Amino acid sequence: MNTAWLNGNIYTGNNKETGKAILVNNNVIEGVVSINEIGEGYTVKDLEGLNIAPAFIDLQIYGGNGKLFSAELTTDAIAATYQYCLSGGCTQFMLTMATNTIENFLKGIELVKQYWQQGGKGVLGLHMEGPYLNPVKKGAHVLECIKKPTVDEVSMLLEKGKGVLKMMTIAPEVCDEEIIKMLIGNDIIVSAGHSNATYAEATKAFALGIPAATHLFNAMSPFQSREPGLVGAVYNNANVKSSIVPDGIHVDFVSLRISKKIMDHRLFFITDAVAETAEGEYQHVFKGDRYTLPNGTLSGSALTMMQSVKNVVQHAGITLEEALRMASTYPAQLLKRKVPLGKIEAGYAAEFVVFNDALEVKDVVTP
Repeated sequence: MNTAWLNGNIYTGNNKETGKAILVNNNVIEGVVSINEIGEGYTVKDLEGLNIAPAFIDLQIYGGNGKLFSAELTTDAIAATYQYCLSGGCTQFMLTMATNTIENFLKGIELVKQYWQQGGKGVLGLHMEGPYLNPVKKGAHVLECIKKPTVDEVSMLLEKGKGVLKMMTIAPEVCDEEIIKMLIGNDIIVSAGHSNATYAEATKAFALGIPAATHLFNAMSPFQSREPGLVGAVYNNANVKSSIVPDGIHVDFVSLRISKKIMDHRLFFITDAVAETAEGEYQHVFKGDRYTLPNGTLSGSALTMMQSVKNVVQHAGITLEEALRMASTYPAQLLKRKVPLGKIEAGYAAEFVVFNDALEVKDVVTP
């Protein structure tokens, strides 16, 4: 089906276009053209003056709409998370499991396979946040399940998780070089997090090819005058991206704004969103604008991706165009896909978020 989207403000991921149309053929963008260049055979979609941008991508979310995946371990929980993502303009997400037993991680892998077999949409793959973390920076993670990786165990996870396991947060200082190379060599997006690495340790790990860090500032060695830590290593490496949780709770908006000035296009959003549950290892309590463990430890956000965009525009002095890129274009650059995501230009997937000037989602376009 050929479709022409017109009469809206088009945020392409490169710039803002007006008075033009997005041409789509079979769920792939053909191009952004002048209105008089629309050929015959296109079904016209009138945006009625609204805004359109590449749909958002969330590389770290644990659940949504009242269902925490790791607590329920059902395809229904995945579907609920997808619907939650859509409500915030996000069409693609990394289903995330925090530090758990290896048995539960394997169950998670099988359930993602089942979800896809049932025709489920939106899941890019599984993001294992743990268990190869530094217990000193465990945050809300279950201490008893944190461990040092072995070659045999990682090999087994890669074999069982082939095609599903796509991302892993590790503390590089607790992982041997062989492990890091093995993960990268198997196309896992490795992200440094829950780490107490020194600047030297983190820099060495990034030199091995680790491309990212997990939720900047949270559960990582801080930037200090005599020891720049993991934060300093991220700041100082032009090849490393980092996620950040833009709710003003996980990170102050001033810290976010300063980091943005240093990192520019290397900083992107995740929601780190969870769901309230009194079951399982992770009992998240909703506190109105965040989630905590029963002991008060911050354990997740109540964000959507559109709220992330709105927050930084209103509180961090970031332009709308750039905020949209931080929610789509920049996280997409960590993904390897035949049809790329994150821009409105020829050859990219036709996945869009439509929103008004109050930054409220009005429509989400998915294949």
